[in-house]
Amino acid sequence: MRTLKLVIAVAVVGAAFYVAYLVAPVYWDFYQFQDAIESEARIQSYTGKSETDMRETVWKKAKQLEIPLNSLEDIKVTRNGSSVAISTQYTVHIDIPFHPFDLNFAPSTQNKSAY
Repeated sequence: MRTLKLVIAVAVVGAAFYVAYLVAPVYWDFYQFQDAIESEARIQSYTGKSETDMRETVWKKAKQLEIPLNSLEDIKVTRNGSSVAISTQYTVHIDIPFHPFDLNFAPSTQNKSAY
């Protein structure tokens, strides 16, 4: 009986590590992408870069991080004077045995210049 409990405990811990191994990189990419769009909005609130150019910069970063966006139109960029807002949303499918699931992400930011 004691051996059975040990085997079950090891299996549960192993399964937890396996799921973490699959999910952690997805969250890491999300946080890097969120940081990139925040940085882009912060910098561009002080420059005259167009919405299209900002969208292309964010698109390149998304492709670099392998963020599953379908097209440039999935990235919403709005400039209103010195205020810049960037947002998008995407879903990542995690395929684990017995219970595959989707993770939905909606990175966004809004920045205003200090002057």
